[in-house]
Amino acid sequence: MLRRRGRVLIQMLSSPSASTSSPLHRLISATRPQVNARSSILSSPRRLLSGATAPVVSPNPSFAVEEYLVSTCGLTRPQALKASPKLAHLRSAANPDAVLAFLAGRGLSGADVAALVAKDPKFLCAGVDKGLSPIVAGLSGLGLSDPEMARLLSLAPHKFRCRSIVAKLHYYLPLFGGSLEKLLRAINFNTNLLCCKRRVEPNVAFLRECGLGDGDIAKLCSSIPRMVTANMERVRTMVALTEGLGVPRGSGMFRHALSAVAFLDEKKITAKVDHLKKTVGWSDAEHQRKVGHKL
Repeated sequence: MLRRRGRVLIQMLSSPSASTSSPLHRLISATRPQVNARSSILSSPRRLLSGATAPVVSPNPSFAVEEYLVSTCGLTRPQALKASPKLAHLRSAANPDAVLAFLAGRGLSGADVAALVAKDPKFLCAGVDKGLSPIVAGLSGLGLSDPEMARLLSLAPHKFRCRSIVAKLHYYLPLFGGSLEKLLRAINFNTNLLCCKRRVEPNVAFLRECGLGDGDIAKLCSSIPRMVTANMERVRTMVALTEGLGVPRGSGMFRHALSAVAFLDEKKITAKVDHLKKTVGWSDAEHQRKVGHKL
């Protein structure tokens, strides 16, 4: 009986008429991928992602990000190991190669490029024609030379690849008396100058109201880098504490006193003043008089 059922099953599977109409064949056909131009697994990424057993083929399976970072960009192995996850989506060296050529054209050395990529691996993903080149054109319009752009690139690569950097430098250069050197020095201390423009502008306007000129504000940016990027309430508190020491706005000592109290709370300032008065033997009246005399 079993042999007979087996022969019948074999006949059902091998029979042309049964092969197109039997439930068993339809079940097998439903679970077997159809090989045609419209439904081929190779032509349907969605089916690949939804559980098909065919392996996902990379456009360039031989491209190894970590090796590229070491051999081409000059990173150390630990640096490449740290940076490679941020570039895991790359499937070829085409865009990174274009970025490296762009950096070389700006005058960056191999060591400069390695430092830049280690600091900002995603710079290798930036578009050259539609991203970096227009930025260079804009900075050139502000008077920056290639060596100056190279310095800016090295200081803040993640900010350089944002088009808004042109407008930000256009705002900062007059504040720093047109001196890119002074501006770059301030950026070196605080790269947030290039990302907090909405916070910086109100702070600068308020400090001008306090009698500080652009030169004084630029010096504050260098000596107290966080001064102009702090929130407005914090800056107002610093000014109030300065005035509490007996140093009025608009006086010659105001900037120096403001630098001294920056980011100190009132208790610490009071303790320092009390210590000074005890050390030199000043009374409150003498303290006010001495401060007023220096003004």
